Amino acid sequence: MTQDRDIHAYLAEFDDIPGTRVFTARRARQGYQLNQFAMSLMKAENREHWKADERAYLADWKLTDEQKQAVLDRDYTKLLDLGGNIYFLSKIFSTDGQSFLQAVSTMSGMSLEDYTAMMIAGGRSPEGVRSIKGKN
Repeated sequence: MTQDRDIHAYLAEFDDIPGTRVFTARRARQGYQLNQFAMSLMKAENREHWKADERAYLADWKLTDEQKQAVLDRDYTKLLDLGGNIYFLSKIFSTDGQSFLQAVSTMSGMSLEDYTAMMIAGGRSPEGVRSIKGKN
């Protein structure tokens, strides 16, 4: 990258990768409170409060309404779009008793079994759509 290139334009290019959300500084700022909430679930007492009343627990956090709803819906793809970091969000699905594999499979549109088989076989093929804008 040359020094005269706009860093924001460069980072925006990552949004053109289909099915991928690169955790940029913009996403980190957008999801700061969301990720702090998720990390709070590392403490047993916080997990207990969360399990007792999710809405009440979320009320104590400065999340957007859209972030709160995505948490309640366990819509991890939406949470990534809203600034969530998958490693922080893992505290939510771990609290729900889900493995990383189970939670991530929900983002693929595949069954757990199909997703597992795909990953064992080497993951998604690099062939196919490589650009959202260019559809190539």
